[in-house]
Amino acid sequence: MNTPQYPHSGIYQSQPTMTIENYSPGLPAGHVQQEQFATFLERHLERFGDPKEHILKAMTYAMDPTRGGLILVAKEGDRNLGITVINDTRMGGYIPENILVYIAVDPAQRGKGIGRKLMQEAIAQTKGGIALHVEPDNPARRLYESLGFTNKYLEMRLQP
Repeated sequence: MNTPQYPHSGIYQSQPTMTIENYSPGLPAGHVQQEQFATFLERHLERFGDPKEHILKAMTYAMDPTRGGLILVAKEGDRNLGITVINDTRMGGYIPENILVYIAVDPAQRGKGIGRKLMQEAIAQTKGGIALHVEPDNPARRLYESLGFTNKYLEMRLQP
């Protein structure tokens, strides 16, 4: 698709079209798609990621009609550029209604606003608040802060 860079000059710049696919319990991602998405996330989350089986659990939760959530996939043609997974906590009022479990953008596509567009779409598609966990040295922290996320609590865990 050609879009005019200079509307009155006749000079056109070709720009690929990015789309965002939305999967939810009402329009679920199939098992093959979930496998592909989990492979993408495992690879591109890098040191901030989890094993593929954990990613698949989060996706299964999101696609379950009794639980809920969504998977957003930024695409250019058939190529995945970025993916996010949000789970519905079912705890609105005392814990945010949603938790951003995973978001990753292909390293070759970073800095182009894809993560921001995925987050904006996630905010638009969910009802209620969104919680997320981010390590202090993760560069994505600046994106979350620019979108209005704040650090209200110090997280503590007991791992048996």
